[in-house]
Amino acid sequence: MGTLISKFVSHVVPGIIKPLHALWNEVIGFLFLVFAALSGYYVYAGVRKFHGEIEDLKGIIFPGLFALAMTYYGVSSFLKARKISRS
Repeated sequence: MGTLISKFVSHVVPGIIKPLHALWNEVIGFLFLVFAALSGYYVYAGVRKFHGEIEDLKGIIFPGLFALAMTYYGVSSFLKARKISRS
């Protein structure tokens, strides 16, 4: 009975883990892109409030860098999910 269960698990688990791994990367990618969109809104608001002062510039640069990083991680997570699902 133990060998039968072992064979079942060895055949079924890889078929379940691969789609779950791809789904996990898609969910994480979506969250990163949501964070990028939110920080993009703060960049837009900072640009509208910009009056030439250095304090106003910080409200554009830091959310902009955060948006770029989150966009990169979001897109790379989707590409990783696509690579997992194709293999």
